[in-house]
Amino acid sequence: MTAEPLFYKAHIFCCTNQRAPGHKRGCCADKGAEDLRNYMKKRVKEADIEDVRVNTAGCLDRCELGPCIVIYPEGVWYAPKNEADIDEIISVHLQQGKRVERLMLPDC
Repeated sequence: MTAEPLFYKAHIFCCTNQRAPGHKRGCCADKGAEDLRNYMKKRVKEADIEDVRVNTAGCLDRCELGPCIVIYPEGVWYAPKNEADIDEIISVHLQQGKRVERLMLPDC
């Protein structure tokens, strides 16, 4: 059996989940996740990277480590904290096909 071609070369899910104020695990939304997702979407488009989709996701269940993103099909998890981290993920992971080790979540 041959594998079907992938619809996207990379599908990026960015958690923007909002938990109740003071929740013990925190939430990605309170850590600027929506702004980072918007920035990533804009920069991927500006870089004209084909076959990449940046989506909003609900809770990815790693709230205390967030903001969290996961890139499929590899299943690589990152915790970018600012726009420079997003730029590095775009350059290294999406354009060069390598991983940004310093931004990867543990146990991934």
